Amino acid sequence: MSTEVTAREMPPVPPRGVHRAGQAQPWWNVFPDIPVRCRKQPPGEAPRYARRRFGGDVRELSGALGDLGTFIPHIVGAITVVGMAPSGMFLSFGLFYIFSGAFYGLPIPVQPMKAASAVVLTQHLPPAAIAGAGLTVGALLLFLGATGLIARLARMLPDTVAAGLQLGLGLALALLGINLAMTTPWLGGLICLFLLAFLGSRRWPGALLALAAGIILGQASGVAPPMPNLTFGIHLPDLVIPTWSDLWQGFVAATIPQLPLTLTNAVIVTAALTRQLFPREVHRVNETTLCLTSGFANLLTAPFGGYPMCHGAGGLAAHHRFGARTATAPAVIGILMVLIGVFCGDQALALVRVVPEATLGALLLFSGIDLAQAAKPQRFERAELFVVLLMAAISIALNPAAAFVIGLPLAVLARKGRLNL
Repeated sequence: MSTEVTAREMPPVPPRGVHRAGQAQPWWNVFPDIPVRCRKQPPGEAPRYARRRFGGDVRELSGALGDLGTFIPHIVGAITVVGMAPSGMFLSFGLFYIFSGAFYGLPIPVQPMKAASAVVLTQHLPPAAIAGAGLTVGALLLFLGATGLIARLARMLPDTVAAGLQLGLGLALALLGINLAMTTPWLGGLICLFLLAFLGSRRWPGALLALAAGIILGQASGVAPPMPNLTFGIHLPDLVIPTWSDLWQGFVAATIPQLPLTLTNAVIVTAALTRQLFPREVHRVNETTLCLTSGFANLLTAPFGGYPMCHGAGGLAAHHRFGARTATAPAVIGILMVLIGVFCGDQALALVRVVPEATLGALLLFSGIDLAQAAKPQRFERAELFVVLLMAAISIALNPAAAFVIGLPLAVLARKGRLNL
């Protein structure tokens, strides 16, 4: 295609939120723009547009808070049950959030590792063993990403595998959201109505307003602990050096059950969902980079009181659902976590507990529904649809790892036309 034809086809005014590729950046913008392809561009042509890595839409503030429903319960449990230091946890999550936003240019989430967190809370692993889990899972993720094994696995998987896992995870999050909202039904119902009223607004940040309303109503009704009287100071994380015994305990107890969940939800499904939500943006998100960034983050933060963490499809759906589209959302929540960890220290727990569980449940319900819808199971027919629904059911009843093991051979048979229903 000639340059003249391309120029004539390009609209005189770029679409909302983008500018023409190659346009000079402001002097203060040290981060490169994200290339954006036009819908009508022929394959192989360089992207015609670009957008700023950090956006200024007010909805980014709302999107920044969208994933608190999966974050706060695990953090509260880790601090109260096993005695993790709040400063190290909040600082680690905050720094990883800031890095993820700057590196990817998208609202890529940072979440506690769910299976590992469940083991930590039920078996009361000591902080040194938790550091061992972070180091071992980080090393394995780094190995899988650096060798390209995770990319090869992702290329081999039928589309039905990611769709089934995504549908199951979304429905599981929605059910968890309902359970949390029902801890205080009247408050959960009000926050759901509040979110419905503001979700489509480009002017009012729905999640931010819902969170504020939930805190105010929680304080007025007494369903949440009272607002603490904070005294600020400088709180730096303590160094945690695990022994060989701690490394082995963390590996056996937490890393082994966590790794399948991380590879499916935090890597494969997150990469697939990113391609669905941002189909025209030329970004760095893929299975390899998600493995590498999660691996590096755990290796670097585990010795400083960090909690096992990764990315996650549910968190991405939550951030996107409530308005996040750029790196601004992860930067905002990351900076907030760093400030809480450094200046509040042990008082951080009392601060986050003022958010009622019913409010977190309402946020989680909407993001779970969004994640399930994005799986688009209706695009599959007969045998493949059966595999998707079966994997979703197993994921809810057991866990995504079991759904992956049972569903993968059936998905391969369905793709080859050998699964007759």
